[in-house]
Amino acid sequence: MTLMKSLMGAAASVALTVGAALAEPALIFDLGGKFDKSFNEAAFGGATRWAEETGGTFREIELQSEAQREQALRRFAEAGANPVITMGFAMADPLSAVAPDYPDTKFVAVDVNWLDTPNIRQIAFAEHEGSYLVGMMAAAASKSGTVGFVGGMDIPLIRHFGCGYAQGAKAVNPDINIVANMTGTTPAAWNDPVKGSELTKAQISQGADVVFAAAGGTGVGVLQTAADEGILSIGVDSNQNHLHPGKVLTSMLKRVDVAVYDAMKAGTEVETGVFTMGLAEDGVGYALDDNNAALVSADMKAAVDAAREKIISGDLKVVSYYENDSCPAVKF
Repeated sequence: MTLMKSLMGAAASVALTVGAALAEPALIFDLGGKFDKSFNEAAFGGATRWAEETGGTFREIELQSEAQREQALRRFAEAGANPVITMGFAMADPLSAVAPDYPDTKFVAVDVNWLDTPNIRQIAFAEHEGSYLVGMMAAAASKSGTVGFVGGMDIPLIRHFGCGYAQGAKAVNPDINIVANMTGTTPAAWNDPVKGSELTKAQISQGADVVFAAAGGTGVGVLQTAADEGILSIGVDSNQNHLHPGKVLTSMLKRVDVAVYDAMKAGTEVETGVFTMGLAEDGVGYALDDNNAALVSADMKAAVDAAREKIISGDLKVVSYYENDSCPAVKF
């Protein structure tokens, strides 16, 4: 009997080990699709890198509606996917409802940091720090003394981007004029390049000669129109410099790809809790490559890199929009 029990125990142990080894990660893209050239595509890039390096596979779904959020979470958890990685703040409520029902499944929430659920890894980014740096670059490159900001959905997260950008611009030129617009108040604002184009033209008519887009797929329209109209643009999340070589001043990198890659690499052992990725963690930054090298002078780069070090050391504080739901440098 004892021998039988130990054999059964060993078999169960092996089965559990095999099951854990075979557990595939899953990735739930936010509205806008995995090829938005921005937020979702960065996540896809991180997952693809993991798959290519390890030979592993991952499951995925591109959401088409709000109703699919909870459905996708439950479907992947029921199928044994682990961890289940979600993109965007709008996954917070569905995660609150679903994660407690699957205590043995690890969930990863990108752009969420306020949930009190033990089996979720929550990852936030210090977007205001990276946006400060590209704001400095915008002001340095501007000849008109007016720069623009086009946000996606009007939520605190996007105001957080815009506030950092405005502070960086004013650090270079205290008298600079900053024109800021949001694309909309619903999730459709993340995937409306036509509206992005219209807002860019409106900002150009107000004198803007550099425009920063923090708007997901909508930003494709911003960058295209800026290039067509002969002004500079700034991309976001992914490195978008290559979309219009020589016309995109830089891109504010938000290393969603690293967050996803690290989560998949850790697999079922991924550490839960709340984590923030800022300049110190290389979670945000600015893009410099052959596509924009001619636009970024040595003085501009030196000034931005010096500010980066001061922010990391604590000698320079970039005010977060979240502190008081307001911004000292621009009104939204």
